Amino acid sequence: MSMVTLPGLRDMIDSISRERNLPKLAVQAALREALLKGYERYRRTQRIDNPNFDEEYFANFEVELDVEEEGFRVLAAKTIVEDVENSDHQIALQEVQEVAAEAQPGDTVVLDVTPDQGDFGRMAAIQTKQVLAQKLRDQQRKLVQEEFQDLEGTVLQARVLRFERQSVIMAVNSGFGQPEVEAELLKRDQLPNDNYRANATFKVYLKKVSEGAHRGPQLLVSRADAGLVVYLFANEVPEIEDEIVRIVAVAREANPPSRFVGPRTKIAVDTVERDVDPVGACIGARGSRIQVVVNELRGEKIDVIRWSPDPSTYISNALSPARVDEVRLVDPEGRQTHVLVPDDQLSLAIGKEGQNVRLAARLTGWKIDIKDSAKYDYEAENQKIAAALESRRRFEPVESDEYDDYEDEDEEQETADDTYMAPQAAVDEAFADEEQAPGATADGSGVESDDALKRP
Repeated sequence: MSMVTLPGLRDMIDSISRERNLPKLAVQAALREALLKGYERYRRTQRIDNPNFDEEYFANFEVELDVEEEGFRVLAAKTIVEDVENSDHQIALQEVQEVAAEAQPGDTVVLDVTPDQGDFGRMAAIQTKQVLAQKLRDQQRKLVQEEFQDLEGTVLQARVLRFERQSVIMAVNSGFGQPEVEAELLKRDQLPNDNYRANATFKVYLKKVSEGAHRGPQLLVSRADAGLVVYLFANEVPEIEDEIVRIVAVAREANPPSRFVGPRTKIAVDTVERDVDPVGACIGARGSRIQVVVNELRGEKIDVIRWSPDPSTYISNALSPARVDEVRLVDPEGRQTHVLVPDDQLSLAIGKEGQNVRLAARLTGWKIDIKDSAKYDYEAENQKIAAALESRRRFEPVESDEYDDYEDEDEEQETADDTYMAPQAAVDEAFADEEQAPGATADGSGVESDDALKRP
C-alpha cells in the first residue's frame, strides 16, 4: 500500500498535545479530518471541468494515520456493481473477482486511493493546515465544555492574565492538577473596589459555559453575582454548611447606578433550631465571620436580616437599620405595601439615592412605599387604595397620578443576576409548620419607593 510521508509526525502530535492540553487521540482525530479535507481539495484540482462535489460525496473516504511510519493513507469504501457509473463510489465486479472470486454484487471493498507524494500539492497542504487549526479549536472547546458544564453556578479561584477592552481575562481550573482555562470577566460583572492587576487572584462565580462556535473565552465569570455571596457565607459559617441556618434570599447591588453610592447586599437567613440565632451565626463573634466576607468583596456593605413567614415582619426587618412603626399590606395580591416610619428615619429607610428600600424590595418581592408616620392620612389612603383596587377589578384605568404604579403591575421586569432566592421546596420543607409568605420572585424594582424619594 502506498503512503504519503509526513516527517516529524510523531513529534508534531506530541507538541500539539502539550501546548493545547489535548489528548493525543484527540489531536490524531483532528489531523485525520484535516487531511481528508486536504484530499478533497486535491481532488477538486483534478476535476477542472467540474470541480464541485456534493456535501456527502466523500463520505465513503477516510484517512488512516501511521504514527510509527510517520505518514498517512487515503482509503475508499466502494460498492461492487456490474456496471460502474461513479468510480469513486463503485468498482466493477469483474475487476474484484480477479482478486477475490467469491465477491458478489452489492458487497463493499476498501481500496487504497492514496495520491502520490508529489501530487498532494501546495493548495491541499494549505487547506489541511487551516482545517487542522479549526478542528483543534473545536476539540479544545468540547473538552472545556465537558470539564466545566457541571461546575456552572459554582465558585472558582481565578488569576488575572490580561485585559481586553473593558473585560478582564482570567485563568481558572476545575480542580487540583487540572490545566488552566481562560475565562472572561465582563465590565458589568466587576466590582468597583477591585484592583485587577496581573497575577492577582480572586474568587469568581461561574455564570455560563458557552457552547458551539464563540469568539473569545468560553467561560463567563462574575464578581457581582449574588451566588458569590451565598458561597462565601456558606464557606465561612459552619451552621449553613450543616443546614442549621438557611439562606432564604439575597439582594445585591454590586454596581450601583451612581458613583456616589457604594456596593451593598442584603441577605435574609433563618433557622429551624430554636436555640440558634441565625443572624448572630452569620456575623460571628465580634463580626469575625462577616468580616471575612466583607474583605473578599473589598469592603462591600452587608446587612444580615432575619427572614420571617409573616410579610409585615419580613419587610420591617428588610428595611434595617431603619426603625419601622407599621407595615400596611395594602394589596397582598398585588404585593403592594405602605411602610410607616418616623420622620427622623425617613432618609435612613430610603437610603442614599433609594438604595436601602430598593434592596429591601428585591429581597422581599414586595413593592414598598415609604411614608411619614406623622403625615399619614389613614382615611384618605384607604379611599385611594379602595378606588385603585376596584378599578383594577373592572379593568379600568386609575385616574390617580399617585397610584399609577398599580396600572403597571404586570409590566415586564428585567431579570437580575444580583438576586438569589432559595428553592421554594427547600423553604417549604424547613418551615412546614409556619405560615408561609408568598414566594419572593419579583426583582423588586421599587417603583413606589422612587415616588417616595420625590416627597418632601
